[in-house]
Amino acid sequence: MGKRVTKQDGSSSAVQRKRVQGKDVTPSRWWLKRGLFALFVILILVPVSLSMLPELIQHFVYTHRIQLPFFVDLSRPADHSLNHTINMYLTSEEGISLGVWHTVPESRWKEAQGKDLAWYQNSLNDGSTVFIYLHGNTGTRAATHRVGVAKVLSALGYHVLVPDYRGFGDSTGEPTEAGLTTDALYLYKWVKARSGNSLVVIWGHSLGTGVSTNAAVKLIEQGEVLDGVILEGAFNSARQKIPGHAFSWYYWKFPGCGYLFPEPWAENKCVFPTEENLKKIKSPILFLHSEDDHLVPIQVAEQMHEVAVSAQNAERVKLVSFNGSLGYLHNGLYKDPKLPGILKKFVMSL
Repeated sequence: MGKRVTKQDGSSSAVQRKRVQGKDVTPSRWWLKRGLFALFVILILVPVSLSMLPELIQHFVYTHRIQLPFFVDLSRPADHSLNHTINMYLTSEEGISLGVWHTVPESRWKEAQGKDLAWYQNSLNDGSTVFIYLHGNTGTRAATHRVGVAKVLSALGYHVLVPDYRGFGDSTGEPTEAGLTTDALYLYKWVKARSGNSLVVIWGHSLGTGVSTNAAVKLIEQGEVLDGVILEGAFNSARQKIPGHAFSWYYWKFPGCGYLFPEPWAENKCVFPTEENLKKIKSPILFLHSEDDHLVPIQVAEQMHEVAVSAQNAERVKLVSFNGSLGYLHNGLYKDPKLPGILKKFVMSL
């Protein structure tokens, strides 16, 4: 019995082996392979990730590749019951083509049938207020709630221009904060050159509120003040992550991750300083916000309303909230039967 025990103990102490992937290797060789693999990750994969992930995050901030609804011919707005609307393409800067829908006042729908681009451009000088609607991230100008806004404004007797920013819909290029702001400014100046003395109002929704306030401040720097600004579902990047930003969680879940993977607004890629912009804007402002907004809490709009009132006064800055029981969430305010009256009152105050 003693010899058997000695033989077993000797065998155990002599071999000291592990089985890895079907082969017997010593512990030192096993750890060497692990070390080489870790070195590969550090030297190869991390640099690749550092170069690619910020751009990937940019895509998720704008989610411009998601084009809902699917299989839509954006050159045919009549497919969305916009039968007094023309599709056009404008060049905001070299290499950037913007798809834009122009809807004339509903009262002119019969007259608009079969008309060309020149007729639509000339119609901007008919004295009716012109709205430029800057939409949020994800999707195109054909999204249901965007078409809904165009119909509401047209029914009120206003012109509506709805562009897809660069990289969205059938517009060319890739979205950046500076690029989206440039697109908005170009369209505004294009409209002003054709609209005579008509009022021009910019309406921004969600991401578009950041673009709108950026454009308003840029125009002030150029000595021009917008006739009016509407901010629907406005977010505040100073106190909240940009709506729809799918990667914001990892900065909080993994401490120190920000050192390796910069946030998308680092290096001025995606800032949208709406709160700071509101301190500079001199235009009348109308905030529209649903109390059940699931992406931007109503408290955010209330905070920004206070900032804007402090910069101007309570007569020029209004906040209209919609009861949460109505179920409008982030995109549904266009359905409210009171909205036309709210918009008309705002335009008449300008």
